[in-house]
Amino acid sequence: QVQLAESGGGLVQAGGSLRVSCAVSGRSISISAMGWFRQVPGKEREFVAAIIGDNAGPYYSATVNGRFTISKDNARNLVYLEMNSLMPDDTAVYFCAAPSGYCYTGPTAARYAFWGPGTQVTVSS
Repeated sequence: QVQLAESGGGLVQAGGSLRVSCAVSGRSISISAMGWFRQVPGKEREFVAAIIGDNAGPYYSATVNGRFTISKDNARNLVYLEMNSLMPDDTAVYFCAAPSGYCYTGPTAARYAFWGPGTQVTVSS
């Protein structure tokens, strides 16, 4: 079974940087698409970024493109999200996600079958 565990969230000032990580077990990320989403209370889970199994892409939402970078360490089966120029609107719980298969299925949360518990990122103004 695929299991995901995020880490690295915390409190950061606006304009700062933070990197969150996702440890993946039960699947090799070298051949699997992986995604990052975020959610604030009362809103739907929002796509942030995705990376494809063969390092194709990556894909970013318009709100983070140019500020966030998704990457992965195949040897350690870790997926990263490097966040720069953070803004208060980036405050959310960040989730790592994997599709049921190995292929990228787009930015819709419902198409991802496996989720971590999330890590809180808070950006102060």
